[in-house]
Amino acid sequence: MAEMTDQFTIVTDPVADSVGVSALFAVLPLLTLFLLLGALRMRAWLAGLISLAVALVVAVAVYAMPAGQAVLSATEGAAFGFFPILWIVINAIWVYNLTVVSGHFDVLRRSMARVSPDMRIQAIIVAFCFGALLEALAGFGTPVAVTVVMLMALGFPPLRAASVALIANTAPVAFGALATPIVTLGTVTSGASDDARLTTETLGAMVGRQTPLLAVVVPLVLVAVIDGRRGVRQTWPVALVAGVVFAVGQFLASNFISVPLTDIIAALLAAAAVVLLLRVWQPAGSPRLTRPSDPARPSDPAQPSDPVQLSDPAQPSDPVQPSDTAHPRDPAPASPPAQPSGPAQPSGTARAAGPARAAGRGGPRVTEAPTAARGEVAGRDSAVEVARAYAPYLIIIAIFSVATLGPVKAALAEAPWTVAFGWPGLEVLGANGKPLASTTFTLGWLPAAGTLMILAGVLTAIVLRVRPGRALRAYGRTYVELRHAVVTVMAVLALAYVMNQSGQTTTLGESLAATGSAFVFLASILGWIGVAVTGSDTSANALFGALQVQTAAGAGLDPLLLAAANSSGGVLGKMISPQNLAIAASAVGMAGREGDIFRRVVGWSLLLLLVMCVLVTLQATPVLGWMVP
Repeated sequence: MAEMTDQFTIVTDPVADSVGVSALFAVLPLLTLFLLLGALRMRAWLAGLISLAVALVVAVAVYAMPAGQAVLSATEGAAFGFFPILWIVINAIWVYNLTVVSGHFDVLRRSMARVSPDMRIQAIIVAFCFGALLEALAGFGTPVAVTVVMLMALGFPPLRAASVALIANTAPVAFGALATPIVTLGTVTSGASDDARLTTETLGAMVGRQTPLLAVVVPLVLVAVIDGRRGVRQTWPVALVAGVVFAVGQFLASNFISVPLTDIIAALLAAAAVVLLLRVWQPAGSPRLTRPSDPARPSDPAQPSDPVQLSDPAQPSDPVQPSDTAHPRDPAPASPPAQPSGPAQPSGTARAAGPARAAGRGGPRVTEAPTAARGEVAGRDSAVEVARAYAPYLIIIAIFSVATLGPVKAALAEAPWTVAFGWPGLEVLGANGKPLASTTFTLGWLPAAGTLMILAGVLTAIVLRVRPGRALRAYGRTYVELRHAVVTVMAVLALAYVMNQSGQTTTLGESLAATGSAFVFLASILGWIGVAVTGSDTSANALFGALQVQTAAGAGLDPLLLAAANSSGGVLGKMISPQNLAIAASAVGMAGREGDIFRRVVGWSLLLLLVMCVLVTLQATPVLGWMVP
């Protein structure tokens, strides 16, 4: 038992007194995770557990961390993975599931489809605006799984629907699941640096000065992917309005209102702006774009103008029919949507490709939604039912707005609502001889976003008239559906804590600091790699957040800027992550053909990543240095 309480002091050069040689061992857990996920395509939860085991071995055998301390470090990380991270995700997805079982998700979908008959505008509303709302509420792959099926229900060909859903799921990702990635980033970075700005609020504000640039561009990219130059030429006003309003909303909410509410506010403002614009403006033409694009046959007069592509133009020329038997090999940790039940269903596509396929073998099975909510008549929903469909999101905004009021927030931060305590038995000193801040665990059980989501769920159940027994069953199913995600997130956070508290992350940071000021350009790429491999901005922030700030300290760079760049760059890796590709491919009946979708989106991912790298680099100079709080 003595080993469990032995004090441990971090040493950054345990092998041959060399940081460089020690870094070869420190990188082993990350290499293991990347190889298992990226090369071997192992299930995420299993890859996380194996990588955690490697991190524990390196901590004990190479860094001489007492085994007991290493295990305690892992348990603290796993606990943080569940609370507050998974606590947010589980309860947020429960609220979403309540809208599914009540039938109001379909009401919301039909409401959006009626805004405009133009498929390009429908893509902006569904994939960009509503996808951002889902990202704000649930994240973790849910927006792609939901919107890709909605797009197919509106008539989009499978490959195009998958590409649009993936590309749209970029700008909102950093603030997804009520800013879970930012909360995680604030926790891991504050324990690795004494910079007082490394808090959820300030990090959110900094990310809110980077990702809005992506928001302006993404709707224009979507219409380019759907209908090429003609699409941009005919629909640029609505695309620009959606992007600019979302960007402004994201900036204002993250900097002046509430970091957790950022995407909800931005998404609702963008959707409202689009609806208002369409009352006074319509595109010159609204072509029916239900045929799959075939760039190999540009002379076909029935085809729309060639979609703009930045990657391999070779695409299948025949519609892909969904398969009832195919499953992705490595499903992402997501709660897939229930199948839309509206009247607009293309033959042999969305119905057969049911969103349960998005879960794959390891994912959840989702109960079918009722065919219609009460009040629908002849394909039209009553104003009351439409209002109820939007009510859950307004409830969430109201609750979080009250919780973030100065006096309320201050009161909830005190005992007994919030309790901070040293993790029992864990005694780790930094290289400077001071206790690590990360060994103190903060349990804000009442003000936690997940707890507030439970309150929102109760009110949602009342408004949507979901009986208590049914709501409780939906809550239980949510845990079952997310069982693999629970293991994955807890394992990755445990891995991050072991690496941070044993000194492995510090070693990597000192090694990367040798690149000097050039690292500011690479910071976004590091986050991009993390998300591309793990499929989660939260996981990438847990893995690389501390590394970014420690590298910044060694290279004389701003730790706040680099930490934010990790999350902002990471969002662009989401569209090419194996997990998201598996979700999209399975939902459109292309399981096993993720490569076709990958070729459609990888060029956009790299181009937007380059834009983010340039922006972050300029923010490290006097040119845009004024943007850093």
